[in-house]
Amino acid sequence: MRYDVSVIGLGRIGLPLALSFADSGLSVLGVDTDQNRLQAIRERRMPFKEPGTDELIARVQLDATSHAAEAAQARAIVLTLGTPAMSHIEIDIRDIRTVLDDLLPHLVEDQLIVLRSTVAPGTTEFVAGYLEKHRSFTVGENLFVAHVPERIAADKFMEEIHSLPCIVGGVGEASGERAGQLFEPLGAPIVQTSPVQAELAKIWTNILRYATFALPNLLMMDCERHGANVFDVIELINRDYPRGGIKMPGLTAGTCLRKDFAFSEERSSAPGMLLAVSRVHETVPLFLVDGVKRRLAGTLREKRVAVLGLAFKADTDDERDSLSHKLIRLLERELADVSVHDPIVATPTSSFEDAVTGADVVVVATNHSAYSTPQALRTIAELAPEALIVDPWNALGTAQVFAYVAEVAALRA
Repeated sequence: MRYDVSVIGLGRIGLPLALSFADSGLSVLGVDTDQNRLQAIRERRMPFKEPGTDELIARVQLDATSHAAEAAQARAIVLTLGTPAMSHIEIDIRDIRTVLDDLLPHLVEDQLIVLRSTVAPGTTEFVAGYLEKHRSFTVGENLFVAHVPERIAADKFMEEIHSLPCIVGGVGEASGERAGQLFEPLGAPIVQTSPVQAELAKIWTNILRYATFALPNLLMMDCERHGANVFDVIELINRDYPRGGIKMPGLTAGTCLRKDFAFSEERSSAPGMLLAVSRVHETVPLFLVDGVKRRLAGTLREKRVAVLGLAFKADTDDERDSLSHKLIRLLERELADVSVHDPIVATPTSSFEDAVTGADVVVVATNHSAYSTPQALRTIAELAPEALIVDPWNALGTAQVFAYVAEVAALRA
């Protein structure tokens, strides 16, 4: 074998993992069909933001190719492919099946196949059975298959890859041992379990966060209905109370949180429960738009609205499944004139000053740290003194979801 490990899929999960393997002394081949991404890797520059990886990609050796079949040159093959949810509440594993079909003619005995992608319960066993069905392997004896789920937060890869417990769900004890040996050089504790328990642990990690964040968003809507301040209510709930701990509201989204509930809902004993959680989050943009309309005499037609932030999470450049885009579409359907600023994403946006100048409404859609500064609030006050500020994150420190610039106490100090 020419390589110790190949990583198929060099996105936000796969590329940092491939670099970490290389940094631990393994010979690594990366595979991706995105030619722009491959070109960036060959030029030793990161195609996206992930703290700590710029130095790593400039230093380590990582070969790259666009042909999945070449991944079979490695003793271990790690799949970090997208697994979206279909419209019928069903996992879409077409990318995984396509890669397996590409690999099938080239696999040899004693190789390890690792699913790093987030998958529905039973998918790892499906992969093992698929390989046995089409190539007469016996998984656990002469071919090894495991699910090693990725649970790392955006912008924290280089910190958490070495510290978060590494869950390993092998199809048979030998598969678990092989997968554990592959990830052991990264330094995180290895936790052996079954494939289905590894699958459930991953999707329910995200479901827990998605449900946890739904509660303050629902509370925010309830407070609007009753004329209460959500930030005051949250402070009352949490203050010196041993069973408090409710989170803050916001436009909770992102690829993992928005889709992973569907992998459980696919065969749920409580159909609709998690769909209701999703519905809470998905209605936040509409809630904000309706709240603005109520405060602006019922119309946004030709009103200038500045939307601050396109990423789904603070200080990341990841726009995948961000609710900012839904918010912008809803504003445009109200015939508002929308300007956008984001200091980090690759999508071209206006400067902060251009976005907010003359704005009737300023919406903080992403709680980037750049917005949580006194200067950001002062700039809005100078360039849009009559604006309505909409800040469900409380990033600007207005302590209100809806607040007119003139009403903000910090500006009057």
